[in-house]
Amino acid sequence: MLLDNFKLENRIAIITGAGRGVGKGIALAFAEVGATVICLARTQSEIDATAAEIADSGGSAKAISCDVTSEDQLQSMVNTIVSEFGGIDIVVNNAGGGGHGPTESLTRDFIVQTMELNFIAALNLVRMTVPHLRERNGSVLNISSGMSSVAEDNCIPYAASKAALEQATRNLAHELAPDIRVNCLRLGAIETPDFENLREAHPGVEAGLTAWTPMKRIGKPRDVALSALFLCSDAGSFNTGIVLDIDGGILLQRGVLAIMSGPK
Repeated sequence: MLLDNFKLENRIAIITGAGRGVGKGIALAFAEVGATVICLARTQSEIDATAAEIADSGGSAKAISCDVTSEDQLQSMVNTIVSEFGGIDIVVNNAGGGGHGPTESLTRDFIVQTMELNFIAALNLVRMTVPHLRERNGSVLNISSGMSSVAEDNCIPYAASKAALEQATRNLAHELAPDIRVNCLRLGAIETPDFENLREAHPGVEAGLTAWTPMKRIGKPRDVALSALFLCSDAGSFNTGIVLDIDGGILLQRGVLAIMSGPK
């Protein structure tokens, strides 16, 4: 049956940043279609809540507290999963954030820390799981941001780290094919705790973003999760190296007349 291609039964999926927002949405969706979900984040209470919600719905999940910027913690987690579950089928690199500030106030440590969280941690997890993913013809999904491809003030470290993640997606897809597929979702404005912080810090930002978004709404974690499911399931088996915009159209390249006329 056609819909069987979207099922993830008997697959082990590692999802970083699974305690809230987009990561939690992906974890819930993957569990709903049969995956055993490994929920990773630094805050144990948050991933425990995600795992409990999955269990209450009849799914399978394990919560592991892990700082993804620590290579030792990442390797220990990978070893634990392989030992307990026998392998790894899917890796979703969702953990990230930070990296904002006026350029003149940036420090080298701040820039490096931002790259470690948003780019280096993802690459480390991929290289640690490649042998296991290759055994199962697995897939990797990286979560990026529209900030990787637009100009904005006070966000060079974050924007650069996400741009690096997107280019790594393309290179990894080429290097690891045909055994492992590697794709990326580039997100627009999504209703998450971070977006709530943005809303509080910048009154009117939601109305402005909604106005410039052709679909006239802010995205939801479920919107991201459905696209993640397509790319990580057999339904997306002929897709690799893709950077897919999940943004309601806000990142469309507009002509000069469309820009001058303002939001539609």
